Amino acid sequence: MPVIDQSNQINQTVQRILVVMGTRPDVVKLAPVVHALRRAGDRFDTRVLFTSQHRDLAASMIDYFGVHPDHDLDIMTAGQSPSGIAARLPGLLDDLYQAERPDRVIVLGDTTSAMAAAMAAFHRRISVAHVEAGLRTGSRYNPFPEEMNRRLITQLADLHFAATEANRANLLRENISPESIHITGNPVIDALGHILNDPAAAPPRRASEILARGNRIILLTTHRRENFGEAQRAIFAAIGAIVEEHEDVEVIFPVHPNPAVAEAIAEWLPAHPRIHRIEPLDYPAFIRLLSLAHLVLSDSGGLQEEAPALGRPLLVLRTTTERREAVDAGAALLAGVDEEAIVRHARHLLTDADAYAAMAVPRFPFGAGGAADRIVELL
Repeated sequence: MPVIDQSNQINQTVQRILVVMGTRPDVVKLAPVVHALRRAGDRFDTRVLFTSQHRDLAASMIDYFGVHPDHDLDIMTAGQSPSGIAARLPGLLDDLYQAERPDRVIVLGDTTSAMAAAMAAFHRRISVAHVEAGLRTGSRYNPFPEEMNRRLITQLADLHFAATEANRANLLRENISPESIHITGNPVIDALGHILNDPAAAPPRRASEILARGNRIILLTTHRRENFGEAQRAIFAAIGAIVEEHEDVEVIFPVHPNPAVAEAIAEWLPAHPRIHRIEPLDYPAFIRLLSLAHLVLSDSGGLQEEAPALGRPLLVLRTTTERREAVDAGAALLAGVDEEAIVRHARHLLTDADAYAAMAVPRFPFGAGGAADRIVELL
């Protein structure tokens, strides 16, 4: 969309950008990019599309970061599956792309919303920019379905914003053009900086009461599909063993709303006075709690970026990771999903002060901030 000055000379080009969000991580990581685009409003006409893949978790973050959508597809249904999401989105997206006529669609990461948005854009011959490009485990089903979603998006995108050199190397091995790959860091670090400077960001009352007891806090999160079943049983058994072994340790477990997680808790999580299940936290409260935890146990991908930046030692409850940089930097350990291994790794960090201190140092393997501005400069 050219802008013409009074002498009828074209002085710049305004790009119409459509930023697609579907989940809470999408909102958290793309909010800094949206704000950077809006600061450069003379070059970009920026619109936000929210698919509502995870409406309940994402809605408060839309308000918090002030990135209210121009379009809301409202697709979330009870018990939804990846296939159900992928089936509903393309037609809705195609109609919206036809009406909006964006020059470029921006997607993040590896959600089913991102994959569908990239595919629909490709069908309309619209350029796709992929933020957080190049993450790989090499295992098709771990994480599921994210590993294949991000591989598919790579083939559909023509601009790849990779957080690290390792991510860039992954893309090069897949014969992606070097000119289309740019190292930017991850914009989640920009979001973290915003939250940590917000005095209103605080853990909820119940978590604050637990923290006030002065015990060492383990922050637990677990919700990955590939961990459902025996792996989940082993994780919960390990948690029970850890609190039995260490009398000054308490576990705070914000429970993911996925019904499968609630079923696993009911069946396998020990009823112990120092294991505390709490409601899901909004992101600012969660980050504040993370910053106060002694140790983190999680199967989350995003926490592998956030915990190192806050200097919180992390045991990754997975058999593979697409964020090997956190492990290589000494900020995380790949603990797996075996009960004895998880207990052993936790014991080491809870009893060896030197080993703990070596991990409890802020590190920035995914960039130290400024990713959103770099992305906008490249656009």
